Amino acid sequence: MAIRKILVSQRKPLNEAPYNALSEKFGVTFDFRNFFLVEPLTSKEFRTQKINMQDHTGVIFSSRHAIDAYFKLCEELRVKVPETMKYFCTTEAVAMYLQKHIVYRKRKIFFGDGTPQSVLNQIGTKHKGEKFLVTQSDSNSSSPLTRLMDAQNLQYQTAVLVKSVPQDLHDLNLHDYDMIVFYNPADVKSLQENFPDFVQGDIRFVTYGKSIVGAMEKASLTIAVQGPTPEAPSVAKAIELYLSENR
Repeated sequence: MAIRKILVSQRKPLNEAPYNALSEKFGVTFDFRNFFLVEPLTSKEFRTQKINMQDHTGVIFSSRHAIDAYFKLCEELRVKVPETMKYFCTTEAVAMYLQKHIVYRKRKIFFGDGTPQSVLNQIGTKHKGEKFLVTQSDSNSSSPLTRLMDAQNLQYQTAVLVKSVPQDLHDLNLHDYDMIVFYNPADVKSLQENFPDFVQGDIRFVTYGKSIVGAMEKASLTIAVQGPTPEAPSVAKAIELYLSENR
């Protein structure tokens, strides 16, 4: 079956050029729709984890949402973040976002290249004695990083700071689409909550990232295209390769 209409489970990107190029080349159309929104936990929800923010001397962030939630919770819990706090981020973009909340000082802010190992490299031996708070969401696990931290005998606690809230999708007819792109286990959760009787049929699913694969398998959904790969580092490139091979 030819691919004509594709649904991407995110808001419309600022740079639509890669998708416009696919539309022109293959005659496909794209719709963009958030399947879920990320919201910070309330202080009441956070307290159930029995975590004392003041026990930690370093915090690890993998997203901007987690940064906003961390400082919001500290304010609500009346916790003063010490100037000596050290921040370790998965990428430079995440690290730069800290400027929204603190004065950016490179000696206290460290970032990797997006991989768990790169964060561990930033910790190294110099910061091995810190007590880390590893932030995460309710749908993304930090286990790849914490396994590495366990191997190095680092002291840490994991803390869920943000939650995924499914959006109302009942106005969508998913079978109007030949292909659907998912990025996050929360996309699968939203699909199931909105369409409990959903049957995949001929719909091809594209997934991006390792965290979603288990959720797809658990939901008995078949993945047609999985990324990233060396040949397809982006969703647009993965779709292009699939369409080229299945014309």
